[in-house]
Amino acid sequence: MSQGPDREPRKRSAYEPPVLLAQPVQAPPTMPRPAATTLGAILVMLRVLAGVVWLVVLAITWRQVVYDEAGLAVVPGSEEDHTLNVVLIGILVAGGIGLLVVVGFGIAVYRGGNVARLLVMTFTSLSITVAAIDYFAGGEDITIRTTLLTLSLDILVMLALSSRAARAYARRPRTRRRQRRTGLPRPAE
Repeated sequence: MSQGPDREPRKRSAYEPPVLLAQPVQAPPTMPRPAATTLGAILVMLRVLAGVVWLVVLAITWRQVVYDEAGLAVVPGSEEDHTLNVVLIGILVAGGIGLLVVVGFGIAVYRGGNVARLLVMTFTSLSITVAAIDYFAGGEDITIRTTLLTLSLDILVMLALSSRAARAYARRPRTRRRQRRTGLPRPAE
């Protein structure tokens, strides 16, 4: 079907051969940031926010988790109690460092970093896979209280960052910063 003033534009087919998908995407260096990349970076930051909430809830409910659910009979103020507090601090520090790393990846994704985009997609793939294995093995239910929020954010991050537009933006040729600032051509090397 051809395009014309009174005709509808051609629609993309529902199936695209892998050969076409494997072809490199050519994007100009001046390509504007696509909405998929921006949305992906926002979702990564929301994932960080969900991680902060999880760490805060863990810190607040630590005694209940350790004493009630784990069934430990620890006397408050004892050596075991001190050890459990050190474990909590270690978990909070490691979690905080991990969240700072994810913030860095989110910023790099927003700026168009392909390595950061691939690493974020790898992390979210692993997170989705672990949640699926936990669920199907019968160990962990997917509920709003446990993993539904983080799992849904991971899936949305995967969808946004695996789009063609996000891939093209991340793989576009870069101009040197000096050249972009001044508009002068690069000196011959």
